[in-house]
Amino acid sequence: MKGSIRSPVHSPPYASHPPYAAPADEEADDAERFVNRPCYEFNRQLRPAWDDKHCMHCRHYLTARCPHIDEFLDDVEDLTPE
Repeated sequence: MKGSIRSPVHSPPYASHPPYAAPADEEADDAERFVNRPCYEFNRQLRPAWDDKHCMHCRHYLTARCPHIDEFLDDVEDLTPE
């Protein structure tokens, strides 16, 4: 006897959910990681409007004078394709 196979007409409930994304709080903490550090010193070669306390606008950013250079290098290595 041949049986019939029924396939569902709708997708399973998990198919409509987007992939996991980090919570907003976690993303905000990561973004704030390189902002307003006590060692921040504005790079005066940039326009004054850029003085937003972000590390990338600091005089010591990615130099040997930066006390947190290891954190920046770790962050950059995470983005490097293998």
